[in-house]
Amino acid sequence: MGTVARQVVFGVCMVLAFACVCYAWAVFKTHSGTNFWMVWVVFAVLFEALGGGFLFHWWDAMPRLIRDILVALICIAVVAFGTVEGCIVSKMGAQGKPGLDYVIVLGAQVHRARPSRVLKFRLDKAIEYLNDNPKTICIVSGGQGSNEPFPEAQGMADYLKTNGIAESRIVEESKSKTTEENIINSKKLIADENASVGIITNDFHVFRALQIARKNGLDDAQGIAAGSPPDMLVNNMVREFFAEIKFLL
Repeated sequence: MGTVARQVVFGVCMVLAFACVCYAWAVFKTHSGTNFWMVWVVFAVLFEALGGGFLFHWWDAMPRLIRDILVALICIAVVAFGTVEGCIVSKMGAQGKPGLDYVIVLGAQVHRARPSRVLKFRLDKAIEYLNDNPKTICIVSGGQGSNEPFPEAQGMADYLKTNGIAESRIVEESKSKTTEENIINSKKLIADENASVGIITNDFHVFRALQIARKNGLDDAQGIAAGSPPDMLVNNMVREFFAEIKFLL
């Protein structure tokens, strides 16, 4: 590779590194309740290392075997990422069947005066479904995190009631800390084993949520995809990739 080409690659890598740092800051400022923004800082460091490797001939100095292994790992990672993201996208438009007996709304961070942006999308989708299907019972599932003023289920129920959903149609499950616990604990609140069930969560989360539901006995669960903040979609899709790999392992 010539000097000019090396400089171009270095420049592109530096731009990508800067973009990752800026995006990390944007994610951090949303106060999403997770530390995933740090992954973007790691990506920035990797881009800087990659650019430096080309510009300063570090890549050429590596033994051929090491280079081949790194290239193979990168190819495997790209294929895995594309495959998982394709699966995630396949469920992003899921709307479930009408007339379900129950819908389970998976919890996310709540603030004292309002739900988080991600959770608001889920709750608004629940309101839409419940208004269209007046016999459906809604289970709101989520415990209290260390950075939350009360259990997520409580905040979710309050939001639904404020927006016209009758209290008699809302069941609170306030012990869960993870998606799997959401499913397991909510299932215990459904007396009829043959009841039809929908899972309401953000579009990027539906694929994995349904996998977890089926793993825990809700084989016929329907996914109902809510929207998600457009500016956080890239972050959420990348985060979901790692969550899916963790689930599979």
